[in-house]
Amino acid sequence: MQKIEHLGIAVKELAKSIPLFEQLLNTPCYKTEEVASEGVNTAFFQVGDSKVELLEASKPDSPIAKFLDKKGEGIHHIAFDVENIEAEMKRLQALGFELLNETPKRGADNKLVCFLHPKSTNGVLIELCQEIK
Repeated sequence: MQKIEHLGIAVKELAKSIPLFEQLLNTPCYKTEEVASEGVNTAFFQVGDSKVELLEASKPDSPIAKFLDKKGEGIHHIAFDVENIEAEMKRLQALGFELLNETPKRGADNKLVCFLHPKSTNGVLIELCQEIK
């Protein structure tokens, strides 16, 4: 793992949360994007070498919608930048970590991603991210 790539924060409404985080972080939202396969709309903020990603459900049965129903708004996941996502997935799986997807999938912000099940990471949803080149 090279660095914390971003913190994912679940929000009810991007339209209300983007201005709030622009003020809080004192930086503009540089990108919004829909990831239809995950039923989520995202907004990104650059904070030093890392980012903050806001996540809004775009479908009522999406993982983010379920998270918001269960836990409300707040930190959803921590994403780590990796050089080789497939090698990192194999390494972690061999150590007993449970992967939520068997192969990397396309995520937001031009990344391949894989999530680790929170039950194998002390209750924290972990995302592995690799820049698509």
